[in-house]
Amino acid sequence: MAKPVIVGAVRTAIGRSFKGALANVPTETLATTVLPEVVRRAGLEPAAVDDVVFAELNYGGGDLARHAAVACGMETVPGQAVNRHCAGSLTAIANASAHIRADMERVLVAGGVQSLSTAPLMKWRKPDSGPEMEFIEPWIPPSHPETPDAPTMDMSVTVGWNTAKAVGISRAEMDAWALRSHQRACDAIEAGKFVDEIVPLKVTRADGIVLDFAVDEHPRRDTTLERLAALPVLHPEIEGFSITAGNSSGINDAGAAVALVGDDYAAAEGLEVMATVRAWANVGVAPRDTGLGAVKVIGKVLERAGLAVGDVALWEINEAFASTPIAACREYGMDEERVNFSGSGCSLGHPISASGARMVTTLIYELRRRGGGIGVAAMCAGGGMGGALVLEV
Repeated sequence: MAKPVIVGAVRTAIGRSFKGALANVPTETLATTVLPEVVRRAGLEPAAVDDVVFAELNYGGGDLARHAAVACGMETVPGQAVNRHCAGSLTAIANASAHIRADMERVLVAGGVQSLSTAPLMKWRKPDSGPEMEFIEPWIPPSHPETPDAPTMDMSVTVGWNTAKAVGISRAEMDAWALRSHQRACDAIEAGKFVDEIVPLKVTRADGIVLDFAVDEHPRRDTTLERLAALPVLHPEIEGFSITAGNSSGINDAGAAVALVGDDYAAAEGLEVMATVRAWANVGVAPRDTGLGAVKVIGKVLERAGLAVGDVALWEINEAFASTPIAACREYGMDEERVNFSGSGCSLGHPISASGARMVTTLIYELRRRGGGIGVAAMCAGGGMGGALVLEV
């Protein structure tokens, strides 16, 4: 069987939803930005691509992968939409890797796009009389059947708070983690670490000025422990509640994609191999334990890869809430210096369907800077799931 290898990886800079540089940029534009760029960087001919697999969330059942392929002049390339909530683009990469391992396809692009700013989050009804539809209320599809301890529309409880309670994580620990996340993200930006992985996106501002958006805009250099400690909790009516906007992920827009081929195809075509996909895994947990899905899946994916915790050089564990990576570090005795080395959801933000591919892209570029090694990307996903991917550079 061919080994799935990544020969290109790219992402947009991450914007703040609703008020940032990408607020008026639709998902289609994010998709048609990363797709041709990752094909170009990989040194592939567009006609050689067998399929595009993109994660998407809350877009009403469309197929952004196919839309992007056609818009980029790749009409012979089909497209597949994937939805595993937050872990969607990790699943897209895993699905593409499986096609290669099965010798069913040779060249694929996988990733995800998210524009919460422009997602059609609304509910309509037709009145008893008249032809016009009537807007009722903002709405998104529920991720699971709601229970008192697992509300479907409030992940601060289902993920952040339930994880903190289960593991015994204090607010001070979560705030300290969030502060370090911002510091690491800002340091990475200032050091130019993200320059190679980001494709600039031309954005027209409200005043008509066109700019190249190429720097993540969510991290805050002015964040301090004192400021984080002063933020109100999101649910003061819940005794002991410790989740705030500061130790939660941002609400963000971005796109990210990787190009995958078999190792035999890469050798035959003279393509540069950036990383090998060693293993992938997904798990289900009770919806109230959604945050722990990221913890549970790590053990499963390491077993599949035949690795121990100490074999891993770098970890990306998505900060949907700061409690999630803290819980993983406790469970597996990880060296926190190797976890979220350039920030994560609390600082860079969490563009839901793009986050997994963003994490994989950042892992690859950082491992290459460090001379190689094993990287693991893991995250929880709404509805009580977890996803993970093992890479080797």
